[in-house]
Amino acid sequence: MTVSIRTAQSTVLSERRGPVLVLTLNRPDRLNAWTDELEARYFGLLDEAEADPGVRAIVLTGAGRGFCAGADMDDLRQAGATAESMDGSVPKRERPRWFPLTLRKPLIAAVNGAAAGLGLVEALYCDIRLSTPDAKFTTAFARRGLIAEYGIAWLLPRLIGQSRAMDLLLSGRVVRGTEAHEMGLVNKVVEADRLLDAAVDYATELATWSSPVSMSIMKRQVIEALDTDFVTAADAADALMPEAFRRPDATEGVASYLEGRTPAFRPLDPK
Repeated sequence: MTVSIRTAQSTVLSERRGPVLVLTLNRPDRLNAWTDELEARYFGLLDEAEADPGVRAIVLTGAGRGFCAGADMDDLRQAGATAESMDGSVPKRERPRWFPLTLRKPLIAAVNGAAAGLGLVEALYCDIRLSTPDAKFTTAFARRGLIAEYGIAWLLPRLIGQSRAMDLLLSGRVVRGTEAHEMGLVNKVVEADRLLDAAVDYATELATWSSPVSMSIMKRQVIEALDTDFVTAADAADALMPEAFRRPDATEGVASYLEGRTPAFRPLDPK
């Protein structure tokens, strides 16, 4: 009899496709439910991707029928038992759960199945979301007696509006991929047999045609602008423009366009 032994490294698989790194949550028997071990592996791979100049975009997906079914129920039970003896403070994590939002490189979610609770939050931490028509999205928190966790109360209204966010948070109802697309929760719906390839194709387009430095700065601009008014955001952009014009990427971007060729943008400097 063959016994399958799962290692920490196997909880998230890593595959290079040219300039794109594909990360696959790999606990298919539990619909890729989130654990501390899986998180450590995922965050570690994101760190490596940030430091690798050859990686210009990242795709996140799930193995089997699910994207991520949320926190593992065994971990939830343990957390509940631990909370009874806590004084109201939350134990500090090595890195915040919203660490993916700090990435300088594009992060694209290919939601192939259930994205529930923390699994939905992880999809929202990505910059772009593609899904199958039948992928299931649910906040789930209210139906587990919990609250809007991990910053979803900040993210969700900014993506789909306050009223829709209230609907999904208070009801915990399941939204299929098609409806998720209609409300702006996902950017594009793709049939299951093409989903991962479509996400990689999109990521490859970013990696090929867009300046890594420009994308990194734009990501920071968008996050910062969410909490400012228009004039503040416009003034911040004006302050960034002179430096942008001085970079080699600005010269290369114009030259490659005029010459009708693929741009040769420089990779991001390591942090």
